[in-house]
Amino acid sequence: MTTSIGFRPTADDERILREAALPGESTSDILRRALRLLDHDRWLTQFRTDADDLADEDLHGEPDAW
Repeated sequence: MTTSIGFRPTADDERILREAALPGESTSDILRRALRLLDHDRWLTQFRTDADDLADEDLHGEPDAW
């Protein structure tokens, strides 16, 4: 499945794209990198939520899994 996504960048979007570009990187590359960073940020948020939920868990009373 091939999907093309387009948008009209604002002046601020264009500035960010210019400043974020690595040598030889296309706009598509920058947007892919940004999407992966967004995905990683979501993962970190879930990780922190899970860690907070389990902060009081006491594993000393649990049998070893190995």
